[in-house]
Amino acid sequence: MSDQVSIIVTSGTREKLQMASMVASVAAVSGTRVTVFLSMNALAFFRKGADRNAPSEGEFGNLLVSRKAPEFMMLFESAVELGDAKIHPCSMAVDVTGLGKDDLETFVAEPLGLTKFLDDARGGQILTF
Repeated sequence: MSDQVSIIVTSGTREKLQMASMVASVAAVSGTRVTVFLSMNALAFFRKGADRNAPSEGEFGNLLVSRKAPEFMMLFESAVELGDAKIHPCSMAVDVTGLGKDDLETFVAEPLGLTKFLDDARGGQILTF
């Protein structure tokens, strides 16, 4: 595994949020530096008090719920708490939605621009969900 994994999360679907959170948490607890960049439809789930019931793309998303798989939000938070992970909202998405730092979950770091994210990701793996 690379020393650095950068994850772009724009989807608001259960399956993609789940996979992004699993990659982030496993990589982080394995000693890999992880940066998650939240934008577009994913950002809404990281607001304090937001509904975490993401829509499923297909039957597998429904299985995640019925089989009580670990929730994606818990996995993202574990990545930050147990490993070297940072979760940043996209600065453009924050501006467009009018969200402030106090509107987001406490484990979410300060907003980050796409240019800075891509510059920091140079030389590592970049995954998109």
